[in-house]
Amino acid sequence: MEERPITWGSDQAGKSSACQGCPNQNICASGAAKAPDPAIEEIRQKLTSVKHKILVLSGKGGVGKSTFSAHLSHALASDDSKEVALLDVDICGPSIPKIMGLEGEQVHQSGSGWSPVYVEDNLAVMSIGFLLSSPDDAVIWRGPKKNGMIKQFLRDVDWGEVDYLIVDTPPGTSDEHLSIVQYLSGAGIDGAAIITTPQEVSLQDVRKEIRFCKKVKIPVIGVIENMSGFVCPKCKNTSQIFPPTTGGAQRMCEELNLPLLGRVPLDPRIGRSCDEGRSFLTEVPDSPAAVAYQNIVQKIRDYCSSHSTPDDPC
Repeated sequence: MEERPITWGSDQAGKSSACQGCPNQNICASGAAKAPDPAIEEIRQKLTSVKHKILVLSGKGGVGKSTFSAHLSHALASDDSKEVALLDVDICGPSIPKIMGLEGEQVHQSGSGWSPVYVEDNLAVMSIGFLLSSPDDAVIWRGPKKNGMIKQFLRDVDWGEVDYLIVDTPPGTSDEHLSIVQYLSGAGIDGAAIITTPQEVSLQDVRKEIRFCKKVKIPVIGVIENMSGFVCPKCKNTSQIFPPTTGGAQRMCEELNLPLLGRVPLDPRIGRSCDEGRSFLTEVPDSPAAVAYQNIVQKIRDYCSSHSTPDDPC
């Protein structure tokens, strides 16, 4: 008979023959693994000065999630009265340093922890990319080491007084996502912004991401459809590069009863701005894509305002 796998939450954890030779056998058998991670409370206390925490999720790679995270941060920081922080938890593919124009920067240690790297006086960034000797270095880590790195980002970085903490995540619903949700469970997550593109191959993965949010009880702020048509910068005509064969994000949001925050058209200047480490919103502020970004960001601001406590105004 095939032996069923034993999990840490099982009464037989650490006691089955399948557990023999595992370095965690004694921990599982003792029941110590069932105790909550003390880092959750430490992070809760550390982040009491952070008012709003927003996850940017995609499920699918290559849909513009990091680009949106960067521009959401730039847009929120355009209000000089707000302090914004951007945390990149894409451990194996950190692209935020490049997009934010911070390649080659390093993290400094202070008495109160790691100091994030600042783009503007009110926009801080933290990424594993700042800890690598070269942008070409590969991070070849298993889950536990990724988990430890994310814990350090949340617990050991001196974020200070922050109005918005934007967390850029990798594609999928795996180690990094489970870690960030677990460690922020005490501090609270305002919600998740879900990024997709119009074609069904992207929407399939995004539906999985939405189910992930429901299972771990993260509110979904709404869905953003990236690459939603191409607006020619010269003639202003719109072409569908990725046709929404099944109705796109609009149809999916109607089926799942979720708000569609907006559609961002393709614009080659977005890619160029990211490559050069500049904000597209300030480079071409009147373009259709920049206007779409600003409308989406305002909806996220409104969402956070409606979820503020009386003692914690947005």
